[in-house]
Amino acid sequence: MSCRASPMPIYEITQSAIRKLGQTTFGAAGIRERADLQRLLRSNVDVVTPDTLVVAEEFGQWAESRRRIDLLGLDREANLVVIELKRTEDGGHMELQAIRYAAMVSTMTFEKVVDVYADYLRRIGQDIDARTSILEFLGWEEADEDLFGRDVRIVLASAEFSKELTTAVIWLNEHGLDIRCVRMQPYDDGGRLLVDVQQLTPCPRPPPIRSNSARRSSGSARCGRRDTGSGRGSGRGSCPVLRRRLPSMRKSPRRVPLGRGAFRDAGPELELRDPP
Repeated sequence: MSCRASPMPIYEITQSAIRKLGQTTFGAAGIRERADLQRLLRSNVDVVTPDTLVVAEEFGQWAESRRRIDLLGLDREANLVVIELKRTEDGGHMELQAIRYAAMVSTMTFEKVVDVYADYLRRIGQDIDARTSILEFLGWEEADEDLFGRDVRIVLASAEFSKELTTAVIWLNEHGLDIRCVRMQPYDDGGRLLVDVQQLTPCPRPPPIRSNSARRSSGSARCGRRDTGSGRGSGRGSCPVLRRRLPSMRKSPRRVPLGRGAFRDAGPELELRDPP
């Protein structure tokens, strides 16, 4: 589902009038993609993807590729987050580019991410212990490779997206990927540049209001129908409700196509190289 629509106008309220702000483009405002937009979002990534720790910028530590990820992050569920940025009015082919990147980082381990983050911290001049910072961000006391990097999320941030791109993203989300389109529409306020940030895909929806009794009966009915005969009744392994609520527990590569090892039978993989 998409919230795609023309950007809503933004108004300034003064004591005497309500003034409509004019839309502009990042190009017209002199905002460059890498030197400005990426640099600013690197330190304020919550603007496009909340609860995310940036662990690398322009990540390209591949043995046989020169591709570079704009920003590589980590979310609180220990999933990697590929963040691609465009200042264009249609997003180009960034969804295809990001899927390639997601597959390329899907085999990264906790230890590899620590090394990558340590290199990133050195580059930006921050004297922080990478391992301690990641563990504190995740709320872990020690590393757990089994829980780390079970999925790869994709966040596409652009001034606008073409219908071809959002159609592709909706279809990919329906088939198990986690891709979000975040529109950043700039406005000119007499020399000040304002940005309206909206998630277009998937469309954020508030949870339905349901009574406790209705929720219990609905869940019990659905779990009660799924008796596999294994003696576990309606436990976690047989309840579709719980399976939807616990996506990180899914084991099948087809359910989590970008999870670690999901492409191990598809042919040779690109190898990561150590930071210089």
